[in-house]
Amino acid sequence: MSTVKELIRVEENGAISFGNYELDVKSKLSDFECNGDVYKVKTFSEITKLERNGMFVYESVPGTTVLNLTLKENGMEFSVEGPEDAQITVEMEADTEYEVFVGENLIGKIKTNLGGKLSFSVELENVDKADIRIVRV
Repeated sequence: MSTVKELIRVEENGAISFGNYELDVKSKLSDFECNGDVYKVKTFSEITKLERNGMFVYESVPGTTVLNLTLKENGMEFSVEGPEDAQITVEMEADTEYEVFVGENLIGKIKTNLGGKLSFSVELENVDKADIRIVRV
């Protein structure tokens, strides 16, 4: 498994990777600029959280490492790693239905609440990583 030692970084394809679930104490990095946006990450073994321009983007309990997060017009894609199963919450469009895929498997259609939060669980305990794709229906 790989963690992001620098807490957040930009990949060659322009996506961002962030989080380090191996940390015993909460660490954060603010004012990280990428593609005209400013990111803030907080991460350690118990939680990983990402904000973009002061707005919520991602949270996992317990902490995870997210690789190649790409925000798209109709959703988002990323890979997630962690030592155990995780509850993930992401910010999407409010009151909208999305299909959530883990690998090629559709785990369900989930409607966001009025705040735009979409939550789901992902099994990480016995896998190297899980590829997540969230697509507006």
